[in-house]
Amino acid sequence: MSSTTTYPSFPFARPRAWNPPAEYAKLRATEPISRVELWDGSHPWLVVKHKDIINVLTDDRLSKQRNRPGFPEMSAGGKEAGKAKPTFVDMDPPDHMRQRSMVEPLFDWPATEKLRPHIQKTVDDLLDEMIKGGCEVGVDLIPKFALPVPSYIIYGILGVPFEDLAFLTEQAAIRSNGSGTATEASEAAKTLLDYIGSLVDKRTVEPKDDLISKLVTEQVIPGHIKHEDAVQIAFLMLVAGNATMVTMINLGIVTLLQHPSQLLKFKADPDTLIKPFVSELCRYHVASAMATRRVAKVDIELGGHKIKAGEGIIAATQSASRDEDVFSDPETFDILRFVEKEKGGRGEDWHAAMGYGWGQHRCVAESLARAELEIALATIFKRLPDLQLAIPFEEIKWSPAKKDVGILELPVTW
Repeated sequence: MSSTTTYPSFPFARPRAWNPPAEYAKLRATEPISRVELWDGSHPWLVVKHKDIINVLTDDRLSKQRNRPGFPEMSAGGKEAGKAKPTFVDMDPPDHMRQRSMVEPLFDWPATEKLRPHIQKTVDDLLDEMIKGGCEVGVDLIPKFALPVPSYIIYGILGVPFEDLAFLTEQAAIRSNGSGTATEASEAAKTLLDYIGSLVDKRTVEPKDDLISKLVTEQVIPGHIKHEDAVQIAFLMLVAGNATMVTMINLGIVTLLQHPSQLLKFKADPDTLIKPFVSELCRYHVASAMATRRVAKVDIELGGHKIKAGEGIIAATQSASRDEDVFSDPETFDILRFVEKEKGGRGEDWHAAMGYGWGQHRCVAESLARAELEIALATIFKRLPDLQLAIPFEEIKWSPAKKDVGILELPVTW
């Protein structure tokens, strides 16, 4: 390959609102494995087809360790963060599963089913408070609903006292939503980390029935992990999926409002359609689209290309979820996509969508995330059947076009 070869700059930009970059569809058709150029001049491989992405995300010859030379980082801040002591999301086998198994039982399906009444009460309480305030002028749904729902649930699992919820939710928002300066975001992250550290100390002295106590009693005290490891794992659980959940609640509401015929179907039978709706939502919108990255530990071949040890790979899960070879008419949002054919749906496989990743690094809290989305979205449309945007769709404020899709403000009336 010539040293003068130029590669397209990555990440690509969304052309409008929530639409994925147009380059993905073109590459799926013409060059499903290609090179791109990142901010630092590095040239990782970009993989855009569903079948190839599955191969990337299930190949143990590819590493998730961010401190390995050649691992593709999306920014200078990401590169700096990659130097920190890793948690299980950035580990390879066997360390990955050893640490992941410490928290996995708290997020599996049986644990999530037990949490459903608590999630429902949290959603109902937040809606009660929001409705009480009225909506003569548009109400921003994010601070009133979309942000506190997932925040309050994960804080409860961690063991955060109720009186601290509002403060921590505010700090998490400053850290992740882009409204603050870089310094403010960094200070908010430190505030959260210090808070979790003090909570680990408290639970060491007086354990309770929560995730942090479980880490302390089952892992730190027996000497399996250190105090700072418990702090990092708990911090990861606090922040990892929070911004994504806020985005998906927002997108779920706006997507249904933008598809009125599907909204009518949903309102007619929400209890039956909520699960396929959430599955289609998580296919159509991949809110964390740049997290699935690897670096080759040895030379490998992928789709006819030789990838050398030390070369990075970006698996574009957002593109995989729009792959024409896997999903019919993939650019169309269809709440019946994952409904059985005999019941009037398309009968497609919801598990093939990549909103939660793939393989052993698939989101550890997927069951919880789905339950929160199902309860939050079903409940808000049941209780506020006249819910609508307070501004035209075209005036919604979106995250920057080269960042993961997100809504910055969501004024609604009902």
